[in-house]
Amino acid sequence: MKFVDEAQIEVRAGDGGNGAVSFRREKYIPLGGPDGGDGGDGGSVYLLGDEGLNTLVDFRHQRKFLAERGHNGKGQQRTGAKGGDIEIRVPVGTVVEDSDTGEIIGDVLQHRQRLLVAQGGRGGRGNVQFKSSTNRSPRRATHGTPGDQRRLVMQLKVLADVGLLGFPNAGKSTLIRAMSAATPRVADYPFTTLHPHLGVVRLETDRSFVIADIPGLIEGAAEGAGLGVHFLKHLSRTGLLWHLVDLAPLEEEADLVASVRAIEGELAKFDQELIDKPRWLVFSKSDLLDPDEVAVRVTQTLQALDWQGPHFVISAVAKQGLDELRFAAMEAMEEARRQRAEAERDAQSDARAPLPWEQPAE
Repeated sequence: MKFVDEAQIEVRAGDGGNGAVSFRREKYIPLGGPDGGDGGDGGSVYLLGDEGLNTLVDFRHQRKFLAERGHNGKGQQRTGAKGGDIEIRVPVGTVVEDSDTGEIIGDVLQHRQRLLVAQGGRGGRGNVQFKSSTNRSPRRATHGTPGDQRRLVMQLKVLADVGLLGFPNAGKSTLIRAMSAATPRVADYPFTTLHPHLGVVRLETDRSFVIADIPGLIEGAAEGAGLGVHFLKHLSRTGLLWHLVDLAPLEEEADLVASVRAIEGELAKFDQELIDKPRWLVFSKSDLLDPDEVAVRVTQTLQALDWQGPHFVISAVAKQGLDELRFAAMEAMEEARRQRAEAERDAQSDARAPLPWEQPAE
């Protein structure tokens, strides 16, 4: 199935039902008075997170969604039935924006999470609501209010702990196959990856992380060149980037330093926050060169870049260096989670009002 990470739809919530004008007329009960009921509220439109979906392709065929209108009120003070809500299933990781205003309506981050995108109209009031001591027989009722109508832009951003970054044919798909159960297509030509793949790297029963294989970038991707521009936004949700550097590129004269700088430039142009994310250099395809040549190329590249961050040398095909890489990533993410948890606890502690015995003495 073709991966689709953006879709535009129209949603309309149901209008509220109208209030009723009715009077009680029963034998032996003179002056029965007003008894018109209120109209029912219109149905609302919700997005519903579904972890079983991984694409927005279904919205190419259905683009309009309409919730049910509220029913009109009736005599005997009967309120009209509420219009039925509708739930639109979307992949987890979907961001929703109002096409007309640019407002970010919300983010679907969890399975079964409901996000309100169009509120149903309120039901009108029946004439029983207008009865008073000076108006015993009101002939007034109100119409229901219209439901929200919106044009939405939905974008799917892959949820992953680690994002693979690099030029086409850098070995990203081979790496994710070697480290997880994901099975992206692998071949010896550029642009093998046409859409992101997610894989779970499991170290132990309760220690694992999700890795995303992003289509390769080329120079000019931030301006729309190549495939990678459509998926740069997926990297915004990753906590760690593995920047793969091909030690044995197809072009024998390829400059490894220039390739790293080019990718850094595309990240910075697309979103400055991406270049500030934790990023590790991962030198791939070490099995294609002699160990001495590998050491020379890695050392020269690190010195030319003045690289101060972590770096790893791996061969996904020969399964070399993978354990060191996965365990280092797991430890880094666990440490980051501990720091976030401590920061949240500190924030909650600072926000808590002091108890009487904690007040400073005057």
